[in-house]
Amino acid sequence: MKKHVLMVGAGLSGAVIGRTLAEAGHRVTVRDARDHIAGNCHTSRDAATGIMVHVYGPHIFHTDDTEVWDFVNRFETFRPYLNRVKTTSQNAVYALPINLHTINQYFGQTLRPDEARAFLESKADRSISDPQSFEEQALRFVGPELYEAFFKGYTIKQWGCPPTELPASILKRLPVRFNYDDNYFFHKFQGMPEHGYTSMVAGILEHPNITVELNHEVRRDEADAFDHVFYSGPIDSWFNYSLGRLRYRTLDFERFDYSGDYQGCAVMNYGDIEVPYTRITEHKYFAPWEQHEASVLFREYSRPCGPNDIPYYPIRQVAEKTMLKEYVDLAEAEHGVTFVGRLGTYRYLDMDVTIREALDCGRAFLRAQESGGAMPSFLVRPI
Repeated sequence: MKKHVLMVGAGLSGAVIGRTLAEAGHRVTVRDARDHIAGNCHTSRDAATGIMVHVYGPHIFHTDDTEVWDFVNRFETFRPYLNRVKTTSQNAVYALPINLHTINQYFGQTLRPDEARAFLESKADRSISDPQSFEEQALRFVGPELYEAFFKGYTIKQWGCPPTELPASILKRLPVRFNYDDNYFFHKFQGMPEHGYTSMVAGILEHPNITVELNHEVRRDEADAFDHVFYSGPIDSWFNYSLGRLRYRTLDFERFDYSGDYQGCAVMNYGDIEVPYTRITEHKYFAPWEQHEASVLFREYSRPCGPNDIPYYPIRQVAEKTMLKEYVDLAEAEHGVTFVGRLGTYRYLDMDVTIREALDCGRAFLRAQESGGAMPSFLVRPI
């Protein structure tokens, strides 16, 4: 029996799940409170310069998941793009992530890879055997000089708290390469959609069984009109913040234009605490196959997320995890609603992981329909 399903949110989660169900013959309504599709990866041509602008900050697609890569390439041509980040620290410019060039430049050395490993180990705080905080993790693996130059100030600005209060897991892997590779990501597939992410999402949503309704903020009582709801908004919002608000960091973007090339790269971080912004992004560099004389840039400022702000980064400290567990308990008592995506599960997710989970979630729904089983509240439990 074919179902009428509601997708709350026209971002990646709602679009991919919606497409999966629509291709199986189900009727899908996608509603979004904003006036555009594609969520925070929304892109738009700047009227004055013709530059493709990443409206909510840059998104670079990278994955090792072949199926996800093939899926996005069904709906948009991806052009090769490697993310090469620079950082300004102490009146000098360095490559990130920290690599052999960064080490040699910063310390005025000409070290080979094995020499650089031994050199950094001599700088590291070997008294830390089990790093518990972000600061301990950094001190253990890169030592105080590189920590102060590249991590401490940036992290304080990004997260609004001392690195001693952040978990070591934020530095998930050793943030050092002992070669001259300055490609920010390790993944096999890396690229940028030729006509922007909004074009890609529009292609995903283009199906006769899908109806898209924008400027429509979904009320909880609307769920009764549908056979099932996939909710990609903030989990605490679904319950009208009855247990309190989960904390996020949000971003402010300060646009400025330039008549030529401003910084020579797409992303320039600013590690010094005295500089109030975390980075400057120059958006024409996100489409290197295009040519533009002028430039559109944004300074990014991180701050606590207020009730009317766009949530970007879930904080997930002890208090938030406690509150999240209570919201998860409420969610699992719901019937006919599945919470998905970055906001629905209160996790930071890269785009490829979001798409992978959405594909899996849509297929789980189809299997449940075939077997007569129930769709769970979470495909990936967020605690």
